[in-house]
Amino acid sequence: MAQNKKIAVASLLLRLRTSGILDHELFNAFEAVPRQNFVPLIFLEDCYSRGSFPIECGQIMTSADQIARNLVVLELDKKQRVLEVGTGTGYQAALLSHLAGKITTLDRYRSLVEKAKRRLETLKIANVVVEHKDGKNGVEGALFDRIILNGSCEHPPKHFLEQIASNGIMLAPIGPADGVQKMTKMTKIGVRFNYEELFEVRMQPLLSGVAKAI
Repeated sequence: MAQNKKIAVASLLLRLRTSGILDHELFNAFEAVPRQNFVPLIFLEDCYSRGSFPIECGQIMTSADQIARNLVVLELDKKQRVLEVGTGTGYQAALLSHLAGKITTLDRYRSLVEKAKRRLETLKIANVVVEHKDGKNGVEGALFDRIILNGSCEHPPKHFLEQIASNGIMLAPIGPADGVQKMTKMTKIGVRFNYEELFEVRMQPLLSGVAKAI
């Protein structure tokens, strides 16, 4: 099994190189974080494939390939404060822990938060804070060097843009909830923002409120 996972990781890294991604720090993160620890058991054998997977609470676990594209765009370094909205299984937060300084990740589903915490603790990851809260408003009064939204918005959310530090970057899928969105990079330059549409995605909409039952 361990040998199979090594082959699967090597296959993923080869796909990334072929697509033009040559970030060695990112590759090290993928090698350090066992994706199999984060996927539902039914998808264990295919956890490094190109596909996304359904997880608890009606959510979707993004493919490793798309996560890699997202993280490269963020231009991460070990001193940065990162806000992730939509913890999911905690896999992307685990990768971020190897690429940035302090990660705050928010999710509206208590069961996802609790499971993500356990997975991160098992891997002895100490620079990630997982919070059960309404992520649609971000963290009021806080500033982050990088923000990544794992849910779509019809328009660039202004309150998130206000939480980005100078020269910071926000990455979010912008577009209709029931259609194709554009993954959009928003870079803060002084008091203005530079918008760059990168590639098409289909992601669930970012919902407001905290789920009461799950």
